[in-house]
Amino acid sequence: MQHLSCMKPTPSRNKPRAEWPQTIRHGLIKIKVYRRLTPSGNPNFMIADTVTEPGKRKFISFPDEAAALAEAASMARKQSELGTLAQQITTAQAADYVNGVNELKPFNVTLPQAVSTVTQALKIVGSLAVVTEAIKFYAQRHRKVTDRRVPDVVTELLKIKTARKASARYLKDLDSRLGTFAASFQVEIASVTTPQIQNWLDGLNLSAQTVRNFRTVLNLLFEFAIARGYAVDNPVAGVEKVKVNGGAIEIYTPAEIERLLAAASPEFLPCVALGAFAGLRSAEIERLEWSDIRLAEKFIVIGADKAKTASRRIVPVADNLAAWLAPYAEKTGKVWAGSSIGFYKAEQKTAAATEIKANNDKGLKPMKPVKWKPNGLRHSAASYWFAGCNDAGRVAGYLGNSAAVIHRHYRELVTPADAVKWFGIKPERAANVLAMPQAVAALR
Repeated sequence: MQHLSCMKPTPSRNKPRAEWPQTIRHGLIKIKVYRRLTPSGNPNFMIADTVTEPGKRKFISFPDEAAALAEAASMARKQSELGTLAQQITTAQAADYVNGVNELKPFNVTLPQAVSTVTQALKIVGSLAVVTEAIKFYAQRHRKVTDRRVPDVVTELLKIKTARKASARYLKDLDSRLGTFAASFQVEIASVTTPQIQNWLDGLNLSAQTVRNFRTVLNLLFEFAIARGYAVDNPVAGVEKVKVNGGAIEIYTPAEIERLLAAASPEFLPCVALGAFAGLRSAEIERLEWSDIRLAEKFIVIGADKAKTASRRIVPVADNLAAWLAPYAEKTGKVWAGSSIGFYKAEQKTAAATEIKANNDKGLKPMKPVKWKPNGLRHSAASYWFAGCNDAGRVAGYLGNSAAVIHRHYRELVTPADAVKWFGIKPERAANVLAMPQAVAALR
């Protein structure tokens, strides 16, 4: 039998015919290479592999003799190096090896397989900590959830909010926004992704504030779903947070508020007056009862259930506001008996009705309608109050916010003289002031 060194053999036409099996040596390690003929008469070369899986013997076939001998030399070298390493290994390292093998055994995974998998993961993410987080994320994302379609979760959320006595205005807003979302997502809520929500919001072509409002209620929906086991994460967390620019504070001039009061319907007139001269928010006016308005004592009670900040406050009734509300002193029930949508429509209708058409016979010049300014009535009340008393704390108490807000938004917008004009606007008009609603109607 011929014994070969571990060096790769160089084929030679004059090389004598080798005897089989051949043995490749490296140190004390021997690897045998066998030669067999296939059924077709072609030679085939096999290596007895005991390195890849220690304790097991399997054959690796090669159609080429040189390739078989080269592989055998490589295997012999590796096994020899392992033997040398085994002699150098410390007791602690040996214990680590044994512990690693034992910990992997229940999973039917060998130590080399585990090392190979972790190595591949590290090549992808670069950090063992990131590997761990990725595994946690995968496990969280794929854990078992109770299947619920988006429309069903929306219905359940609204039912619970109703049972918890949420305001009608808030419920209506939830129903509208979440209903729109549910109509587009007739799928399991756990399957909805951040890109899907982002693309949906982008496709609505809404204002920044409206997108922000949608994002808020969608975040509520998915947090609700997570708490009840319908979803494993909240895709809204990754949706773009749109920046909303507050813009300049818009207020009305005394002339403009006179035109709005003149154009308002009898049902909507108290709402305009309460916004302009008491600084009430639209939502507060919608919730207000006539019993909350104490005309005799000249104050309005904004209860915690009616205020935006859920904090009770008292708002004074100015003399001119008392005059505007006097015809309604005997009324009961809600100040605004209509819906939220009806309130919005009344705002737009009132603003449109302030337009004056040109009439040469009556000497009337055309006047464009007064623009309805978002929160304009409340901003106006705050501005004229502050100009009149120069007391930010007092005005903040009336409005239900902070003195800092008053200073930041309403300081020096109008003059004290403007404040006198504003709170001097009453139903009785001087000859040089725009007339009452009936007179304005007669001019059209």
